[in-house]
Amino acid sequence: MQCARFSAGDCHSCEWLSLAYSEQIQKKQHHLLDLLPKDYFFDQLVPIESHEVKFRNKAKMVVSGSVEKPILGLKQKDGEAVDLCECPLYPDSFNTVFPVLKTFIAKAGLVPYNIERRRGELKFILLTESCFHHSLMLRFVLRSEKKVEQLRKALPWLQAQLPLLTVISVNIQPVHMAILEGEQEIILTEKHFLDESFNQIPLHIRPRGFFQTNPHVATKLYATAGRWVRELHITRLWDLFCGSGGFGLHCADKTTQLTGIEISPEAIECARLSARELALEKVEFQALDSTRYAVTKESVPELVLVNPPRRGIGETLCQYLNKMRPRYILYSSCNAQTMAKDIALLSHYHIDRTQLFDMFPHTSHYEVLTLLVLQDS
Repeated sequence: MQCARFSAGDCHSCEWLSLAYSEQIQKKQHHLLDLLPKDYFFDQLVPIESHEVKFRNKAKMVVSGSVEKPILGLKQKDGEAVDLCECPLYPDSFNTVFPVLKTFIAKAGLVPYNIERRRGELKFILLTESCFHHSLMLRFVLRSEKKVEQLRKALPWLQAQLPLLTVISVNIQPVHMAILEGEQEIILTEKHFLDESFNQIPLHIRPRGFFQTNPHVATKLYATAGRWVRELHITRLWDLFCGSGGFGLHCADKTTQLTGIEISPEAIECARLSARELALEKVEFQALDSTRYAVTKESVPELVLVNPPRRGIGETLCQYLNKMRPRYILYSSCNAQTMAKDIALLSHYHIDRTQLFDMFPHTSHYEVLTLLVLQDS
């Protein structure tokens, strides 16, 4: 992939861009396998590769410059603003959106926030595209509510220019720190979430909800999890740290009893909506802490699926699973190092298979899916 900003030294987000893509994949696979046990055999499946360009469905842009000439991109350490509107990671559709947004910022009088002077209102613009029907979700991150009504009044012009703009919201982030978003979200449109679909499974993206940024690879990740689980012929499973329900909904059918647990009520609302759309009657989703939910239960299903944040599932949940001994654990991770630590704690289990999914090309990061099987006593 060629990138003028990387070549000029203006952007270093794609830290591995100087490496051939085949070399990137090889390095990631070696990194994964070096973390896992070497004293027994398990299936080391071929990594799932990504497109090298135009694979992201989301742009996170720092807004700087002036209200008349805003710059969407990032700020370097020396304070210099770098425009990333032509970043080759974004889909072609974003090329027509960014110029309109720059014009809208001026029309709405949204003064970019100046870090040094602590003045201005507009901090970030977050843009997400659904691959299902290419609708868009746009979030303005503001310092306060001062400009919300002013922004609201200017919206008809923006919506006329971008008819695929389905969800628009304002996030309030008042803290003078490099924090992307705050707790308060103000929805400005009738629609509150973006509709998506992976492998004919309906999914929904809310403004503050987590969702994979590489739809092509995410589709294969969810499909693989579903295929592995169906091969086990189980009837009951937990989906812990379930987010919007993508994994569990790919693994369940109308005869499967699925319980999904996620701390975010907004994500659970989306998961429940997807389950209703699929007419899955034996599925329930609850907004609870995953570890606290699990350790209070006196029985476990045949399979426990976990998709934790980067910190992993932790010692408490590992000890509980060792004690309760579900037959299978399906572990999806965005941090192979914490996954490896958790697997070491799961002493009653061995790895059956593992597969790398390159969700983040040109960086050292990747996703991994690992099936653990209870060892025979």
